[in-house]
Amino acid sequence: MEQTLKITNVLSDPTRYYIYQYITKRHREVTVQEVADNFNIHPNVARLHLSKLEDVNMLASETKKTGKGGRPSRLYRLSDDVIQLHFPFRDYMLLSKVAIETMISLGEAGKQALFLTGKRFGAEVIEQEMAKKSLGEELEFDQKLTILKSAATLAGFYPEFEANGDKTKIYFQIFNCPFKELAVEHSETVCSMHHEFLKGMFGALFDSVELIEKANMITGCDTCSYQALVTN
Repeated sequence: MEQTLKITNVLSDPTRYYIYQYITKRHREVTVQEVADNFNIHPNVARLHLSKLEDVNMLASETKKTGKGGRPSRLYRLSDDVIQLHFPFRDYMLLSKVAIETMISLGEAGKQALFLTGKRFGAEVIEQEMAKKSLGEELEFDQKLTILKSAATLAGFYPEFEANGDKTKIYFQIFNCPFKELAVEHSETVCSMHHEFLKGMFGALFDSVELIEKANMITGCDTCSYQALVTN
C-alpha cells in the first residue's frame, strides 16, 4: 500500500504524468534538456519530475557520453519493472500463470486451445475498435491501418507501423509486450499465443495475412518486429 500511495502521489501532478506518457511514446532514452524543451519548463524542474518518476521505479536512468563532447548526460528510459495499481488488491499475474500452466499441462490439445483463444481475442480487439468508429462496410487500406494502430496502442503494445508503396506489406514493431513476464518463463507457448493474437487482429481487417517474425525481445532484441503480407 505504501508503494501504491507513492505512485499515485507522483502521477497526481499533470506535468509529471504527461512527461511519463511522452517517454512511453519516444521508444528511446531522453535527456533532461529534451524534456525541458518539449514541456517549456526549466531543466531543473524537468530533472525533478524525472527523478520523482525514477524514485517509484517508473523510469530508470544512467549516465552516458553523447558523442558531442562535454560532460556525459543522464539519460532516462522506461523501467523494466511492472507497475500495477489495484483497489482492492488483485493478483492477475498469478491468475495468468495458473491459466497458462494449466493449458500447458493439457499437452498439445491445451496449447492449441490457447492459440485459438489468443487469435479470437485478437480479432475481438479490432472489432471493438471498429465499433467505436462510424465507418462503412468497405474500408480502404489506410482506414484499416489506422484501426490497427489504434487497437494495438490500446492493447499496450506501444507500436510503430509502416506500409510499403503498393500496400501489400506492413512492417511493425512492438516496443512493449504485455505478456513479457509470462513469456520469460514460458517463451515458446506465450510467444506463439501472442503471434496468433496478432494474426487475429490482422485477420479481422484483411482478406488474408502471412505474419513473419523478424525479431523478438525475449531473445534479447530491443523490440518484437514483424512483417505482415496482406491482401486487401
